[in-house]
Amino acid sequence: MGLPVLVMGESGAGKTYSLKNFESEEVSIFSVEKSRLPFQKKLPLMAHAKYQDIMNVLAKPNKGAYVIDDSQYLLVNEMFDGMNAGVNNFDMYKKLAMNFRNLVHYINDKLPDNVVVYFLHHTETDKNTGKITAKTVGKMLSDVLTVEGCFDIVLLARLEGTEHVFQTQTDGISTCKSPEGMFEGNTIPNDLKFVHESIKKYYGLKPFNKQEN
Repeated sequence: MGLPVLVMGESGAGKTYSLKNFESEEVSIFSVEKSRLPFQKKLPLMAHAKYQDIMNVLAKPNKGAYVIDDSQYLLVNEMFDGMNAGVNNFDMYKKLAMNFRNLVHYINDKLPDNVVVYFLHHTETDKNTGKITAKTVGKMLSDVLTVEGCFDIVLLARLEGTEHVFQTQTDGISTCKSPEGMFEGNTIPNDLKFVHESIKKYYGLKPFNKQEN
């Protein structure tokens, strides 16, 4: 049983930059919308990845960590493709929700225990309440499939003063959460490698060995 993790935040909050401390043999990146990283270190990256590309790679994982960068564009791009084809109805939004949910379920149900897949996802803020949630498209995802509910770990990338951090627990405004005792404090460094090592230690995940999976 693999582990999906949601890392959400505004554009520029440091989500992608948090990958910098990974080494190339530790992580592979599915970049849904972009084709470059915001630092010079070279990490394995598949540009303009779609659902099928992601599923094909995850069917035979060879890393302990995968990252879907800007995962909300899986929803946005599919919506625009449907609209360009003249489809803009309930069935289209149902398909959007099902495809996203099915990817999360595939990670949960089919991947080895020691594979973690990080969804880097934009946020939206409710104009009336100020509530910060994962960005979606259409009421099917917002009202029926609460995106954060599909994940046990939801981190919020944000700026604290001049420092980029991850928030690990809700403050009543955001929907972030993490298991008790996984992280020390409500804020941790903006470092996804640190997060990955903390998750492995907490759950007792063995090091990834390609030959065993």
